[in-house]
Amino acid sequence: MPDSTPPRNGLAHAALAAAGIIWGTPFLFAKIALDELPVGHMLLYRFVIGSIAFVPVAWATWRPIPRADWPLLTSAAVLGVPVQFLVQFEGLARTTVSHASLMIAALPILLAAGAARFTRERLTRQDWVSLAVATVGAVLIGAASGGDGERGATRLGDALVFLSLLATVAWILITKRLTQRHDAAVVSIATIWLGTTLLAAWTLGADGLPALHLRAGTWLALVAQGVLATAGATLLWNWGITRVPAGRAGVFTNLEPIVGATLGVTVLGETLAAPAIVGGVLVLAGAALVALRPAPEAARPSARPTWSSPTAPAR
Repeated sequence: MPDSTPPRNGLAHAALAAAGIIWGTPFLFAKIALDELPVGHMLLYRFVIGSIAFVPVAWATWRPIPRADWPLLTSAAVLGVPVQFLVQFEGLARTTVSHASLMIAALPILLAAGAARFTRERLTRQDWVSLAVATVGAVLIGAASGGDGERGATRLGDALVFLSLLATVAWILITKRLTQRHDAAVVSIATIWLGTTLLAAWTLGADGLPALHLRAGTWLALVAQGVLATAGATLLWNWGITRVPAGRAGVFTNLEPIVGATLGVTVLGETLAAPAIVGGVLVLAGAALVALRPAPEAARPSARPTWSSPTAPAR
């Protein structure tokens, strides 16, 4: 049987690396925007801008999704946009960019566990070791948080960021099921657009209309989140993952917490206590063990390019 693994592709690796780096920036941009906007309004601006940026892709790929699949699509939209991001960025408002970024590094391990539980994927001994290592790391990061520091890391903030990852895992698994029936680009765009509509309904009801007169720096942070992190990085990732085996591509997601923590320390002047540094290293090590494991033969991606992949994180 011929090997179906896509050939090595330097541009694909560069695209995946660029996506991982870009996904490390939203927490920094969010901290800038949160100085002037509440969480709901900041996210509403981000996703409206990102939704507009997806219009050209939708024009080229759109196909209607049958009514029978709308309950599943709605579940993905609810979990993937308002639940995931409102919880995550409420956590960010109560912790530091560095801590939030290191907590995000646990996503590959949580996804592996979720896939084993709900899609019957088998976890190897290496996977269980990865889960144990990353769990210890997450506990150490939480233990390094203060109790109620207004500008520092807090246990509540770290806990909310971690809780948002559970919504992320559920969203990815539901999306994976939908993409087995429909074009991945259509599923991804429909999820973002529906999720943005639901986010708008919640935010406008809870917080009213967002302010229009914002500082130039705030607008730049919002545009960067919407165009770069929501639309651009997703397209880069999903172009690259069609040309690189998923097991190898997962390594590049580890750039996200590294970049995010580095930006928090260097740009915002945040500090990381020794337990948080050790915990971050353990979480990254656990994620690397998962990402570097050999991909099963049946799990290799097809060479047919798609705009979106169910394993791509949303940032």
